[in-house]
Amino acid sequence: MSKGMLPEYRLSVPIKGAKSIEKGRWASQPVKGTLKTENQSYETTVKYRGAHIRKFPKKSYDFVFPSSRMFTGAKRIHMNAEYNDPSLMRNKLSLDFFRDIGVLSPEANHVTLYINGFYQGVYLQLESVDQLFLKKRGLPDGSIYYAISENANFSKYNPTTGKAKRSVTSGYEIKYDPEHSFHHLRKLLNCVLTSTDKEFPSKIEPLLNLESYFRWLGGAVCTQNFDGFIHNYSLYKNGETGQFEIMPWDYDATWGRDIHGDVMENKYVPIEGYNTLTARLLLHGNYRRQYRHVMEQLLEEAFTIESMEWKIEKLYASIRPHIIKDPYKHYSLSKFDKEPEYILAFIKKRNKYLKKRLHRLQ
Repeated sequence: MSKGMLPEYRLSVPIKGAKSIEKGRWASQPVKGTLKTENQSYETTVKYRGAHIRKFPKKSYDFVFPSSRMFTGAKRIHMNAEYNDPSLMRNKLSLDFFRDIGVLSPEANHVTLYINGFYQGVYLQLESVDQLFLKKRGLPDGSIYYAISENANFSKYNPTTGKAKRSVTSGYEIKYDPEHSFHHLRKLLNCVLTSTDKEFPSKIEPLLNLESYFRWLGGAVCTQNFDGFIHNYSLYKNGETGQFEIMPWDYDATWGRDIHGDVMENKYVPIEGYNTLTARLLLHGNYRRQYRHVMEQLLEEAFTIESMEWKIEKLYASIRPHIIKDPYKHYSLSKFDKEPEYILAFIKKRNKYLKKRLHRLQ
């Protein structure tokens, strides 16, 4: 692959004609095909992914591979169109940011995608958070739960309606669990929901990796993912320590833009974030100080113009040659060209805003 070129993925499926591909109604149900990358070929099953994003002209996809011939050690990969992000890089920028600050995070890399020879544009290949995710990192076996809706807000109530949820585990799905149950997650949630303030620290500490949680919280607050506190995350229970760690997911609505790609002002999300678990933790002075220490470090070292500028410019330069001919790009090339400056301006303003509010974590 030439320097500066994105990996090229070529999918072949038994669908005839360019119009069938363009209309985007061919993968509502799983379709078998072949995915070729460089000199490798993989049998796969492909299907549209997401709910509302299926309505966009540029579709996102799930690829599933047989256990006998997995894709670089993965049984499943996700191809995200990043349709509403004018930069096409916010999701990757976020997930890399979390990894750099010490939070478990899926890998994300830009590629170009062709379907039956027709160029589909620039995509973000996302790693699936599953048992193989753990194995790849040498992590102990454990349970993985996905937060799939706003009900995953660590509360008894739906945050929109205010009505009681049907179950404490509403809003979650089991991605992987050796016991095929919500037992471990239910134990964590019941601790959050039923412990008294006095007994909460002694009950939560064996169940939650606090350093990891506060780093995740700091990352979500800095990048300002409005939805990231009540879904857009996964939970991993380490089978050796018994503690949960939280991981980010779906972070395209960040760095100063919302889920529609519109402006999100830098003061929108408070320094404390928001969900019931975080609120309960920050009631205790020692936890507030621990979180403040994490935030001070992020605002001085990781979430700065100096740290982020070269990463943004590198991503921008790698994408630009391929987005020019992207047939489904949502925004103009001129807007794409302004995004690095826009993101850096957001970082500067957001950093200043958060530093002025560190006193609230005394």
